[in-house]
Amino acid sequence: MSPAADDAPVLVGVGGITQREEDPERAHEPVELLARAFEQAAEDAGSRALLEGADAVMMPRGLWDYADPTGWLAERLGAGAKRPRTLVAEIGVLQTTLLSRAARAIQTGAAEVVLVGGTEAKYRAVSAERRGRTAPTLETPGTPDEVLRPDGPILSRREIELGLARPVTGYALLENALRAFEKQALDAHRDDVAREWAAQSEAAVANPDAWRRERVAASDLRDASARNPMLAFPYTRAHCSSWNVDQAAALILCSAGKARRLGVPPERFVHPLAIADSDEMRVVPERRFLHRSPGFEAVFEAVLSHTGLGTEEIAHLELYSCFPIAVRMQRRALGLDASRPSTLTGGMAFAGGPLNSFALQSLVTLARALRADPGSRGLLTAVSGIVNKQGASVWSTEPAVPFAAFDCTRATAAAEGEPIPFGAPTPGPARVASYTVLYDGDTPARTALLCDRPDGSRSLSVSNDRELADRATREELCGVDFARVPD
Repeated sequence: MSPAADDAPVLVGVGGITQREEDPERAHEPVELLARAFEQAAEDAGSRALLEGADAVMMPRGLWDYADPTGWLAERLGAGAKRPRTLVAEIGVLQTTLLSRAARAIQTGAAEVVLVGGTEAKYRAVSAERRGRTAPTLETPGTPDEVLRPDGPILSRREIELGLARPVTGYALLENALRAFEKQALDAHRDDVAREWAAQSEAAVANPDAWRRERVAASDLRDASARNPMLAFPYTRAHCSSWNVDQAAALILCSAGKARRLGVPPERFVHPLAIADSDEMRVVPERRFLHRSPGFEAVFEAVLSHTGLGTEEIAHLELYSCFPIAVRMQRRALGLDASRPSTLTGGMAFAGGPLNSFALQSLVTLARALRADPGSRGLLTAVSGIVNKQGASVWSTEPAVPFAAFDCTRATAAAEGEPIPFGAPTPGPARVASYTVLYDGDTPARTALLCDRPDGSRSLSVSNDRELADRATREELCGVDFARVPD
């Protein structure tokens, strides 16, 4: 195969750090972790000049509150004299959007070298709190050259007012809707979800960078216990993304021509073949399709059509894994058999889920897997919010097709149809579209009810009827008709 064109974007250096330091005084803070990851990435590429010659530095925001972390990084890495363009993406912006922007900047000649990284040190902060202290952080004065912000809300005002703002609640509503759509019994469904997550834990055992490297039996994931309480039926704590981690991921992208001039060995090249994003923002209650993701269907169609690949030709998968329903929706959109592994890392519950940068963390692992398997292809996905946005990208060590970026927002909006209006319950009949049960300790206490009304609108409410909550953990409530919505 012919070598990549000089203006082709390539990923040439990757660095990943998982910090396991109990003493918060000795642990590195987020930006220092990322700086060290970038130094690791430069070593991986074989050229420190990539850092010093950076034209742009991009980061997604985490739980930290640095004013200008990208500017600080540019100085720390020796690129200050070049004054690279800096960008921070706020929560609600897809991580694949940063990768797409970096690749397009290189392809169009706007940049030759782009640094993309993400970092979190929540475990350090929590360790300090346990000791009655606050973990010190650097001042990073200034402002990035550009800040990307989402163009719509992740949650509705009503969800927040009802106390349903935790991500686990929205994801559980989607999970239960899929179970009902597929007419699966509650117990069989919980078994399937537990098996999916047990397989994720198996992958984490093989990943030296995983935060939690231990096999977890499906039975220990499925059922609540003192260590693993039920949070929102059917999800226990073990089903949730683990963001109390200290992790950083660094990616160095540059033009193939620049890489060759710097002497980066061709075997380090990982080519982005296609990246597609859908930025259609729909809060959960207004979605017509609670059991599937038209956005994922659209982005998968875009990247697979451009590359000419079928899913069976993609050797390595890293499906975004904040909660089981995200993986299960993607499996259905791709037509994947349930037995096929969906992760190289172990997913966000076990490998670690640094807020807003897991896709970057997992790309480090994917790039290494692709280099070890020359000519193979990998699929990496991303989610923002409660599957509000969807991203997909295809990578390979061979430049099989020129890089292309796709915006699938309009296609997703057309497939979704008009948003369903929703609000508080009104007098009269309603049918349950989905629900979840919230707990007080180990007791089912409140039922979040998303109900369809005869006029085509919906209501979102919370019932404090404990008998209903207990019933909803034992019997299917989706599709049940009420003469009036329970309160």
